[in-house]
Amino acid sequence: MFGRIGRFAADHARAVLVVTALVVAAASALGFTAFGKLKTDGGFVDPAAESSQAQELLDREFGGDSDLVFLLTADGSVDDPAVRTAGTDLTDRFAADDALVDVASYFSTDAPAMRSDDGRHAIAVATLADGVEADQVVEDLRERYGAETGPLTVAVGGAAAVGTDVGAQIGGDLALAESIAVPIILVLLVIVFGSLVAALLPLVVGLIAVVGTFAELSILGSLTDVSVYAINLTTALGLGLAIDYALLLVNRFREELAGGADTRAAVVRTVETAGRTILFGAITVASALATLLVFPLYFLRSFAYAGIGVVLIAMLSALVVLPALLAVLGQRVNNLRLPWLRRSPSAVSERWARIAGTAMRRPVLTGLPVIVLLVIAAIPLLRVEFGTPDERVLPETTQVRVVGDTLRAEFTSDTARTMHVVTEDPVGDAELTGYADRLAALPGIDSVTTSTSASGLRELTLRTTPDAHSTEGQELVEAVRAVPGPDALVGGSAAELVDSKDAIGDRLGLAAGLIALTTFVLLFLFTGSVLQPLRALLFNVLGLSAILGLMVLVFQEGWLSGWLGFTPLPLDTSMLVLLFCLVFGLSMDYEVFVLGRIKELHDLGADPRTAVTQGLSRTGRLITAAAVLLSVNMLAFGTSGVSFIQMLGIGTGLAILVDATLIRGVLVPVGIRLLGRAAWWSPKWLRRVHGRVGVQEAAPERELARV
Repeated sequence: MFGRIGRFAADHARAVLVVTALVVAAASALGFTAFGKLKTDGGFVDPAAESSQAQELLDREFGGDSDLVFLLTADGSVDDPAVRTAGTDLTDRFAADDALVDVASYFSTDAPAMRSDDGRHAIAVATLADGVEADQVVEDLRERYGAETGPLTVAVGGAAAVGTDVGAQIGGDLALAESIAVPIILVLLVIVFGSLVAALLPLVVGLIAVVGTFAELSILGSLTDVSVYAINLTTALGLGLAIDYALLLVNRFREELAGGADTRAAVVRTVETAGRTILFGAITVASALATLLVFPLYFLRSFAYAGIGVVLIAMLSALVVLPALLAVLGQRVNNLRLPWLRRSPSAVSERWARIAGTAMRRPVLTGLPVIVLLVIAAIPLLRVEFGTPDERVLPETTQVRVVGDTLRAEFTSDTARTMHVVTEDPVGDAELTGYADRLAALPGIDSVTTSTSASGLRELTLRTTPDAHSTEGQELVEAVRAVPGPDALVGGSAAELVDSKDAIGDRLGLAAGLIALTTFVLLFLFTGSVLQPLRALLFNVLGLSAILGLMVLVFQEGWLSGWLGFTPLPLDTSMLVLLFCLVFGLSMDYEVFVLGRIKELHDLGADPRTAVTQGLSRTGRLITAAAVLLSVNMLAFGTSGVSFIQMLGIGTGLAILVDATLIRGVLVPVGIRLLGRAAWWSPKWLRRVHGRVGVQEAAPERELARV
């Protein structure tokens, strides 16, 4: 199969490149429209959960939560006559704005909950009119009211403003991250490849993958909800996988040319050998990210859409477009070399051969310290706490963050300490009073107020002592739901967090099982062994646990928070699941890279020690280079102003470095050594299955002589 692909790419190289250029041009035009279709808010709650149904009922019957919160700040007291006059005037202007409906403020209602405890702040709330664009309205409101001078200053917050600020932050962060990462990556690529021409090839593949995925997201954004956060994964993973695949292909192509093959033969042989590794690696990564589709939260599903698309497009580009480029370039792939290099850098690393040899000779002495280190790093995972994102994921200087912090600190009506209960049917006064009294008697409930909709449904607003993100706040949700009374739905921040954790927890076993099963099947088809997949799964779980433990230390407990500029918070459950799936897939990608070369040598008759040491010597340098380059791209997102994007970037970057060094460089040789002759074992019936369906490409006999 791969030989046919290689021959097609070599024989029709110019036609392939022309068609690719036309497709990329069309995808660019379509992909440019994706940014206007992706959602900047929501996606963290199961739409079928009780809290979601409660919110829908509240929106329909009671007007729901306000989209915007105006924080009005006075130099003195908001009750001063001049300030009240200015506040009333502002309220009238808000009410006359065509973009706003359901406007209310402290100055029009005198509601105590709309006045801060110290009297310096008041709030006005409003809902966006149907059909208006939230981003544009928020910016217009800030321009019109934010620059005013007088007794009151105005800051705009609320859910719509959070979405606007997050979207703007994501766009700026993306530009900053790529402006940092791409120049560094290009310099490193030139150093790794030794020539500018070869260094540009991964960027070509990355461009195709990113542009193609943007086009995919544009189409999906027209059909279903897709989160704007998927853009970050697309750019980071597209460039990273392009580097991985290009390093593997270009170095194999150079090996074939150096061995005396002509350009066409070198292209064909490169795709025959490296193509199999790329296919299995890409399918492994895509399969891991595809498990995100089992979760009902569209935030996670969005990453599945982006991840599957960018992986498959990068794979196709590497298997078809890159070989066509190599066929056109031929020996010119080595042009524009670094002046101090007389020949291309060798893919063989004696250092990795020595490390592998030491691990094979002394497996316990070499592997045990690494395992102990990873276990220690994983221990903080035992005290992980979970939360849902709010405006605190943004920098403290962001206007919407300032509004949110002020509301939490100065107002008793903090939404994080508010729970909403709405009845599903009309309820009489006597029954409602009894139900409200039972709710008010619960520990942690400060007060209960009620209201009635036009259709007779009742809303009970519960002011709670514990914060929604606290363990006590989540336990209180269960207690409220257990109180006997009329058929009612419980909503609010704490309820959303409980339901999100349940939605993920209920499907976590299925997702983990699917990842384990698909990984086992793919690695079995790749190696013909049943023990190699089990070893790989064990080591990956160990490495992942260590990285997640470090993320608890940093982003929950605040290590380096001052330097990185974020507020420590309970970790978002969705982001942990995403980090797990992404890192697991990338780890298996590197597993395939290493194991592919070891298996190739094993099949040629090399003894286990030779197969491992020589296999790692030929892949160690490539994997280390790929890991450094991909980690640079991911770690650049540590500059993000959105804390959970920082966590995704830093966590993935660290995981890649740990995997490429400690896991692949040390534990893989140790594991194969400890397995001994059983390393490539499988039952007879499975060997027959592998013989029929496993993808195998035999290497020529001259390969052993070259290692």
